[in-house]
Amino acid sequence: MNTVAKIQAEIEKLTHAEQRELAQWFAEMQADAWDAQIEEDVRAGRLDHLIAQAEADIASGRTKPLDEVLDNG
Repeated sequence: MNTVAKIQAEIEKLTHAEQRELAQWFAEMQADAWDAQIEEDVRAGRLDHLIAQAEADIASGRTKPLDEVLDNG
Protein backbone atom coordinates (compact mmCIF):
# COMPACT_ATOMS: atom_id res chain seq x y z
CA MET A 1 0.00 0.00 0.00
CA ASN A 2 1.45 3.38 -0.98
CA THR A 3 1.61 6.39 1.32
CA VAL A 4 -1.44 8.12 -0.15
CA ALA A 5 -3.56 4.99 0.24
CA LYS A 6 -2.40 4.66 3.85
CA ILE A 7 -3.30 8.28 4.56
CA GLN A 8 -6.70 7.86 2.91
CA ALA A 9 -7.39 4.76 5.00
CA GLU A 10 -6.49 6.64 8.18
CA ILE A 11 -8.67 9.61 7.23
CA GLU A 12 -11.64 7.29 6.80
CA LYS A 13 -11.17 6.25 10.44
CA LEU A 14 -11.56 9.82 11.69
CA THR A 15 -14.78 11.15 13.11
CA HIS A 16 -16.75 13.61 10.99
CA ALA A 17 -15.56 16.45 13.23
CA GLU A 18 -11.95 15.36 12.81
CA GLN A 19 -12.40 15.09 9.04
CA ARG A 20 -13.81 18.65 8.95
CA GLU A 21 -10.86 19.88 11.01
CA LEU A 22 -8.44 18.11 8.67
CA ALA A 23 -10.22 19.51 5.61
CA GLN A 24 -9.98 23.05 7.03
CA TRP A 25 -6.27 22.60 7.76
CA PHE A 26 -5.64 21.17 4.29
CA ALA A 27 -7.52 24.01 2.59
CA GLU A 28 -5.49 26.57 4.54
CA MET A 29 -2.26 24.77 3.68
CA GLN A 30 -3.14 24.78 -0.02
CA ALA A 31 -4.10 28.47 0.12
CA ASP A 32 -0.76 29.30 1.74
CA ALA A 33 1.07 27.29 -0.94
CA TRP A 34 -0.88 29.13 -3.67
CA ASP A 35 0.01 32.49 -2.13
CA ALA A 36 3.68 31.50 -1.95
CA GLN A 37 3.63 30.43 -5.61
CA ILE A 38 2.05 33.72 -6.70
CA GLU A 39 4.64 35.68 -4.71
CA GLU A 40 7.44 33.68 -6.33
CA ASP A 41 5.95 34.22 -9.79
CA VAL A 42 5.77 37.97 -9.14
CA ARG A 43 9.39 38.08 -7.90
CA ALA A 44 10.55 36.08 -10.93
CA GLY A 45 8.72 38.40 -13.34
CA ARG A 46 6.43 35.68 -14.68
CA LEU A 47 3.37 37.92 -14.23
CA ASP A 48 4.89 41.11 -15.66
CA HIS A 49 3.10 40.71 -18.99
CA LEU A 50 -0.26 40.38 -17.23
CA ILE A 51 0.40 43.43 -15.08
CA ALA A 52 1.42 45.43 -18.14
CA GLN A 53 -1.73 44.38 -19.98
CA ALA A 54 -3.92 45.36 -17.03
CA GLU A 55 -2.20 48.73 -16.76
CA ALA A 56 -2.69 49.30 -20.49
CA ASP A 57 -6.36 48.37 -20.24
CA ILE A 58 -6.84 50.80 -17.34
CA ALA A 59 -4.98 53.60 -19.13
CA SER A 60 -7.06 53.19 -22.29
CA GLY A 61 -10.39 52.98 -20.44
CA ARG A 62 -11.08 49.36 -21.30
CA THR A 63 -12.16 48.59 -17.75
CA LYS A 64 -15.35 48.93 -15.72
CA PRO A 65 -15.81 49.74 -12.04
CA LEU A 66 -16.06 46.56 -9.96
CA ASP A 67 -19.50 47.53 -8.65
CA GLU A 68 -20.75 47.70 -12.22
CA VAL A 69 -19.33 44.28 -13.04
CA LEU A 70 -20.85 42.81 -9.87
CA ASP A 71 -24.14 44.64 -10.57
CA ASN A 72 -23.98 46.41 -7.23
CA GLY A 73 -23.94 49.92 -8.54
